[in-house]
Amino acid sequence: MKRIPSRELLDDDAGTPAEIADSLIDVRFLNTWFGGISTTEHMVKRVARLTRASELSLLEVAAGSGDMPESVRTRLERTGIGIRLHLLDRLPSHLGRGGNRIAGDALHLPFRNASFDLVSCCLFVHHLSPSEVPLFVKEALRCARTAVLINDLVRHPFHLAAAHAGRLIYRSRITDNDAPASVRQAYTPEELRVMLQQTAAARVDISRHYFFRMGAIVWKSPVG
Repeated sequence: MKRIPSRELLDDDAGTPAEIADSLIDVRFLNTWFGGISTTEHMVKRVARLTRASELSLLEVAAGSGDMPESVRTRLERTGIGIRLHLLDRLPSHLGRGGNRIAGDALHLPFRNASFDLVSCCLFVHHLSPSEVPLFVKEALRCARTAVLINDLVRHPFHLAAAHAGRLIYRSRITDNDAPASVRQAYTPEELRVMLQQTAAARVDISRHYFFRMGAIVWKSPVG
């Protein structure tokens, strides 16, 4: 299945406030029940285990409303891992109110070198072109002390069919468009690995997760 770059309406706030709010609820639902939260949780646990850290600072890029990383933080607290969470999104309207939230460009992160233990993203990398993925990861590695975490979809014909079928339960017409578009322009683990090899990563660990999710830990320095 060939990758096809596709426009996603939520990226441009192309809808009414109610449609946008409903689409964010759809994204929250999909992350909860189809591998989003568990994939990031798995990666953070692996980092904590290998670095023997009980507390980590984490910047979530393209965070949207922040529900996904907040859920991860709550789950990890139950296992004794503390997360100091910071959220960044290009669109202030997605972030909502609260501390540690900033609007900014993922390709030009407004932070000093090594500002966070981890820089993470979920459902973001598939929005980037093959030439932009290494640029983002290089910038994220600059701001990270330990690793960059990538949580994203895997492109597959069955996954595309499931995204179309989900129109029966999506709340927003934006999701009707964006869910199939996301799958069409998602990468495979093999494609992602090739792009990550263009960065200064010390090591890259890529794992497959529930319902066509993949997680990539891009280590800044050797560990484990």
